Amino acid sequence: MAPLIDIVFLLLIFFLVTWQFSRSEQDSKVKVPTSTQGKEEHRAQSEIVVNIRGNGDLVINGQALNEEQLLGKLRAIVEVYENQPVRLRGDGEITYQTLMGVIDICQKAGIWNISFATRKPE
Repeated sequence: MAPLIDIVFLLLIFFLVTWQFSRSEQDSKVKVPTSTQGKEEHRAQSEIVVNIRGNGDLVINGQALNEEQLLGKLRAIVEVYENQPVRLRGDGEITYQTLMGVIDICQKAGIWNISFATRKPE
């Protein structure tokens, strides 16, 4: 009975830790737009999540970056990982031009594997 309890506690700890890591990538100030036709895809482990706030701020892992810093960070990552996937979590209130600016930065860095985060309608 004791080994079974140990395994249950280890699984509980594992799920709590992984849940916390996934929450740290999501910026609570970003409310992504809804989509009824979006696919529920499994995220790649190495995927970079770029949060675009309503005021245009760019945030990765809780760190606010300007466009030059984002470009530098993405270029450094691409040097190590060629086919680096990026997920853009843009607030529903951002302009199309802001989104296109972030896509341009990704392409300048050599990233072509870009996906967009959506949520199901309530």
